[in-house]
Amino acid sequence: MKTVRMMTLAIAAVALISAPVMAGEWVSLFNGKDLDGWIQKNGTATYSVEDGTIVGVTSDGSPNSFLCSKKDYGNFELEFEVKVHNSLNSGVQIRSQTKETDKKDTFGRVNGPQVEIEASGSNGAEAGYIYGEATGRGWLTPQDQLVPHKKMKDGEWNKFRVVANGPHIQTWINGEMVSDLTDEAIYETHPKGFIGLQVHGIKKGDGPFDVAWRNIRIKTID
Repeated sequence: MKTVRMMTLAIAAVALISAPVMAGEWVSLFNGKDLDGWIQKNGTATYSVEDGTIVGVTSDGSPNSFLCSKKDYGNFELEFEVKVHNSLNSGVQIRSQTKETDKKDTFGRVNGPQVEIEASGSNGAEAGYIYGEATGRGWLTPQDQLVPHKKMKDGEWNKFRVVANGPHIQTWINGEMVSDLTDEAIYETHPKGFIGLQVHGIKKGDGPFDVAWRNIRIKTID
């Protein structure tokens, strides 16, 4: 019996050693009370906290606006819930940065990969695909994969999951995979950076439109 017990303990020890080790624990990026840990870097849309959510609202003719995490992230798993006005396009920046500027106390243009957010509408939309915000590349998701879909539930909360590991970026909406992208070029220029909540620009006379986020959390990957 002693020999059997020792063999069992040895097998258990080997199993523990060979088991995959998670690089990090889930960390909340939003405390539900204020915008501590965030900073607006572009645009004139307004961001505020309402009922435990971050709400972004367009102003008249506002350009693309971004509320950005003060910390940078490289490889990670990100989850958030979002609800967007049916007339507003939005997105979440990952591994993003700002361009250099000579103007004091101002931020240059936010640029980097963006996970698209938009209502499905009657014909579907491109939510969950990856766009190269201000990179000069347009869509990073290949054109033949930009198939409109209806995985976003209009007027409701939708759960997004994003895994960025090296040049590999994957996205899910409400548990369904949307994008499985490998892009060496964007990883070379944007290996790490901030998370940014976008309120897309609108024309003068349009809006106001809003988008809200909640339950934003991240887990780093080694």
